[in-house]
Amino acid sequence: MTAGLSMMADNIEHVITYWFLWQAFHSSALVGFQVISHWLPFLLCSVWFGELAERYDCRRIIQIAQGLFAFVSIAWGVLFLTDSLQMWQACVLLVLHGCAGALWGPAEQLMLHDFAEPKELPGAVRLNATFKSLGVLAGPVVGSALLLALGPGIGILANVLFYVPMTLLMLRTPFTGHSRDGFLRRERLGPIRSLGVLRTVAGDRVLVSMIALGGLIAVGVGSSLQVAMPSLADALGAGDAGAAYGLLLFANGAGGVLGGFLLEATGVIRPSTRAAVVATFLFGVTTMVVATSPSYALTILALVIGGVANLASMTIGQAVVQLRAPVEQRGRVIGVYSMLTTGLRTGNGVTLAVLGSFIGVTGTVLVGGVTLAVGAVVIAALIALAARGRRRAADGAAPVGE
Repeated sequence: MTAGLSMMADNIEHVITYWFLWQAFHSSALVGFQVISHWLPFLLCSVWFGELAERYDCRRIIQIAQGLFAFVSIAWGVLFLTDSLQMWQACVLLVLHGCAGALWGPAEQLMLHDFAEPKELPGAVRLNATFKSLGVLAGPVVGSALLLALGPGIGILANVLFYVPMTLLMLRTPFTGHSRDGFLRRERLGPIRSLGVLRTVAGDRVLVSMIALGGLIAVGVGSSLQVAMPSLADALGAGDAGAAYGLLLFANGAGGVLGGFLLEATGVIRPSTRAAVVATFLFGVTTMVVATSPSYALTILALVIGGVANLASMTIGQAVVQLRAPVEQRGRVIGVYSMLTTGLRTGNGVTLAVLGSFIGVTGTVLVGGVTLAVGAVVIAALIALAARGRRRAADGAAPVGE
């Protein structure tokens, strides 16, 4: 619940600040920088932040991240109210906001591993992701309400309150992120040596498969569905800023929330490479349907099913990675997963800009969906070939997550 509130606050900040920055500067370059500054810290710093989560009390790291979120909101509020915001200040605050998100991620995942026993971890990961999806859904609604009711300055200052519950929770919980396994890294590795964990990841084909699937989603689809929504809405005759357009925006996020609760309530999907591949393939297919459908109702249905598939693929990947990661490298392995499955959304922005200029935004979404579906089939074939080779070389029992 506190993760959902913090994720809502993250999205509220986007709603208010992006609106204010456009009104203040009308800069297309700054719009592009907003996307890059949000995702690039995940790409560059996630492994190192994972190493920090291995070395220190994760409660304190999460509090620092929440404090950084709050500091950025307060700084925005002061600059808005005093009418003194300059472009360079906006760029610095955008980068700090992205760094706060990247710092929060690995420490939070280690805390989930502490809260839940291994057999319960997939459910913990799924519920955490579900409530974060709920926060993403609520963010634009609450952000718009704060912007209209209080204005950008007071609204962004009020947003600080949503970071408080998680900060207080970290004061109350006895778990540290290391309580269950008892491991706490003593030596300092630093950003460069932390990347040595890539050798560990490369040697485990299941981890490689999970990371490849997540990276494929990040590069192929990423945030393109949200960016493409105005173009898709125009094609369906729902381009006006009314209920029909709002329902399109709502449908994909609602699929993630609905899927999370349904999957947790029914327990029908076990965390496995096969389930992750099927969910990723389904997400690719529904993305293709969204890009080509002439029917408004079919598009809504595809967005909801795609949201369920996306959440299933993401949470299965996170659970399998955490279960398979060596205890002494878990934070950095989670960092690698975050680096490639979240940070590579930066590449999706580049793809949208380059391909979109040739084939349009909707065409780019279609290419992303095809890439995702074909990539999932290729990864499934590689997994099958590797499994067949192992059976021929004959050892027997499959590791956790296969």
